[in-house]
This record gives sequence, structure tokens and C-alpha cells, in this order.
Amino acid sequence: MELEFDRDVMEGYQVIADDTICQEETMEAIVPDACPDILHITAVCGQAFLNQRQAREGLAWASGAVRAVVLYRPEEGGGLRRMEVALPFSAQMEAPGLTEEGAVHARVRIRSADARALNPRKVLVRAEVAVELTAFQPWRQEVCQSVREPEEHGVQQLCRQEETYHLCAVEEKPFHFGDQIRCGGEEGAQLVCCRVVPVCRESKRIGSRLIFKGTAEIQLLTQQPGGALAAFHESRDFSQVMELPALGEGGDCHVSVEVAQLCCQPGGEDGRTWEVDMDLVAQAQVWCRRPLTLLQDLYSTGYDTQVEREEQRLGRLVEAPVRSLGVRELLETGATPRTVLDSWVTLGQLSRRREGEQLVLEGEAGVTVLCLDDGEEIQAVQRTIPINCRVDAPQGARCFCRLAPPAEVYAAPTAGGVEARFTAEVECLILQEQGTSWVRSAALGETRSKGEGEQPSVVLRLAAPGEGLWELAKAYGTTTQQILQANELEEEELPSGRMLLIPSAR
Repeated sequence: MELEFDRDVMEGYQVIADDTICQEETMEAIVPDACPDILHITAVCGQAFLNQRQAREGLAWASGAVRAVVLYRPEEGGGLRRMEVALPFSAQMEAPGLTEEGAVHARVRIRSADARALNPRKVLVRAEVAVELTAFQPWRQEVCQSVREPEEHGVQQLCRQEETYHLCAVEEKPFHFGDQIRCGGEEGAQLVCCRVVPVCRESKRIGSRLIFKGTAEIQLLTQQPGGALAAFHESRDFSQVMELPALGEGGDCHVSVEVAQLCCQPGGEDGRTWEVDMDLVAQAQVWCRRPLTLLQDLYSTGYDTQVEREEQRLGRLVEAPVRSLGVRELLETGATPRTVLDSWVTLGQLSRRREGEQLVLEGEAGVTVLCLDDGEEIQAVQRTIPINCRVDAPQGARCFCRLAPPAEVYAAPTAGGVEARFTAEVECLILQEQGTSWVRSAALGETRSKGEGEQPSVVLRLAAPGEGLWELAKAYGTTTQQILQANELEEEELPSGRMLLIPSAR
């Protein structure tokens, strides 16, 4: 006879795969007819766009583009000129177990970007991109909590209270954001390039809604009518609401915001106001602590019992540290620059290696500074700076780590070069997975066998090493309460070295 159970249902997502795909994209481009011939390429600044993500059978896929702005000095002289090149990319990652019902989140970073003049009218543009891909698969698990009406058949149950930390929701929301940026300088300024870094500052779940707030860090580089460059940095706040499925109380929300499209155009006749419009996509993961009652074992005092078990791994949160890494570096140029015009940072892959109970996280930041030398020439100073930190992580722990880009870079002339300062953040989520087992199903068979001949009503014996009260009661078909009463014990922990009276089933 099959026993009936009260069951609990756990639902959420499993992280099937998590990796960073680094690849190089190149494109040859012709200088537009309206632009003069190239004498020398000064620098390349770029913006990465995330357009599509898709879960396929066994594959996580994402695509987008890098908008590279090539800044160069023309043969005819005068100020810097620009040309824009779009480099499309697509990246995929093997994700065994992922189906089309799954979900994919992605982050795109430009590791580096440069260009080389093939001739005065043709350039080769190169961009290294790092695409962070995470694949999620829906997950549903039923667990037995207890037997219904156990007294009817003398069923004894061993239950344990557990807590699991798991991913209970994966959602995303595209949204539009725009504002006017008022810049100084002269009338008739021309836009050289526009870069945006969206940063989520705060997220909070209220019922079935996730409220997240952040800032769009907007950097504009303009060229004045006389040829001089001027950089402007503005922060604009945004606030959005994302709908979530019905969840339990509590939970930790992790939200990243990526740029899908960006447009910057004059917003007035004086050339000092710019309309910045962007399409952003927010990607949210909600992790929840969930209490569980697990039925670990059972038997009947009156019937033979067949029990089928199930093995499962439950996650427990170890730590979710955020490391703010202050970087201060001297970029040597030989001579002290006259002034700094603009600066930006690109981030690449974050690698991990273990040293005992710690993870060593290693990444790189590419710093570019546009400055003006004593000869009134614009120079680009570029350096790659290592970024390292350590986090505590026990052996066997599963770690998810991200390197967040800095909102702003500070650069200033100093003796022998340029001093660059910025703050990068390393975000980590460290989980420890532990295996456990519980009863999946059970059935009662024949009446419990009494054996041949007279059976003693009481057995006197010592508990074997590792044998507890439950094991003794199950072996002799009695109950833990009867053993406690027979030995006048109040606690379930058995006394060491003492002979125990064990009432036996007859």
C-alpha cells in the first residue's frame, strides 16, 4: 500500500553555465566622402551595445555591436576629425541542459579598441569584447514533508528543518531613458563622441514588484569652433519598476543594466544643449532564503516498509562581498602634458584561481587619456593596469564574480605624465552546495515478521558507534519514545557506555 504524503514544492532557476567569452572583431572601413584624408589616428573610443539574448538547446547566445569612433588628424590640418564604425558581434557558450524554456543574461564590455590607417581613405578598426554570459534553466522540485495519518499504520517519521538559498526569479525589463545635457563652451560646438555607463545603485523587492534605481553616467566630448576639445560628465538618475512572479518573503536582488541603443543630437540652436536618448535593458536575479521541512526517513512498527529516496544538493549562502578597489596609476609620457581633455576605462575578463580557502580574482583595466602637449597637439596615452583582489571561499564553493566598470575616471597632469584615478567594484556571490537525501515515496508491505519461536519483549544492548536513537528504534520496530521511557531518559542523545533497555515489537 502506497503511503500518502504532504508535499512542498520548490521552484526557481538553476545556473546551468556562467562564463566570459572574449573575442576580437575587426572591420575595414572607408572614410566618408565628407571627411578629409587621414594623416594620423589619435585614438578610438567606443560604446558596446547589447541587442539580443537567446536560450537554445545546449547553447547560450547573445549579440550586439560596438560603435567605434575613430579620432584622427587630417592631412589638411586643423582640429580632430571623427568617423564612426559599427562592428557587430555574436557570442555563444555551451550550456548542457539548457532548453528554449531557459533564459540568458549577458553583459558586454570593450576590452580594447584601436584602428590603423591602411591608406589615407581606408582604416582597419579592431575591438576586443568580453561578453559575460549566464544561462538559467527553470527548475521545479517536490519534497515530502510528512506522512498523512501516520498513526493509522504505526508510521514513525524522521524530519529535519533545512534552509536553502536558491535563485527564485530571473527577469528582465527594457526601458527608455533620455534627458537634455547642457554643456558649456562656445556656440556651434560639434559632438565628437558620447559614452554612457548605466549603474544600478539600489534594488528592493516589495511584494510582486522589484523597484530599482540607478544613474546613467554620461560623458560627452565636443569640439569647439576653434578646434579645441571639451569634455563634460553628467549623472542622470533613473527609477523603474519590474514585475516579478509570486515569491515568498525576503530575497536578495541583483540588477545589472546594459545599453541597447544610444543617440545624441543637438537639442537647441546654440550648440550647447544635447538630447541624449538611450534604450536600456535591466537584468534581474532574485535569490531567496527558503525554509524546508524534509522527511529523511520512515518505518512502520507494524509492517515491512519499502522506501525510495532522492538525492539533492541544497545551496547555502556563504558570503556576497563587494570589493571596492581604488586604482591610482601614473601614466608616463616623458614630458608633463599641458592639460587633460578626456579619459575613460575599459574592462576585460575577470579570471579566478584558488589558493587554499581563498579565491584570487585577477582582471585588467585599459586606461585611455586624451591630453594636450606643449605643442598644442592632442596625444592619446594608453596603459593596461592589473586589478586584483582576494575573497574567502571554502573548498567546493560555487562562486559568481563580476567586475563592474567605474562610473568616472579622474585624470590630471603630473610630473612626467598623467595620474589616473578610478574605483572598480568586484561583486561576488559565494554559495556552498551540500548533498542531502529525503524520502521520495514509500509503501507498506506484509505484517512485520516476528521470526521463529519466542521473541523477547525487551532487548538489553549497547548502542554501536554512530548508532542513534532513531536507528535503534527502527531496527527493533519500536518507537524512540518507548526507548526513552524504558530507560528513563529525557533527552534524545544516548548516554555513552550505558546498556539500554529496548522494547521490541512482538
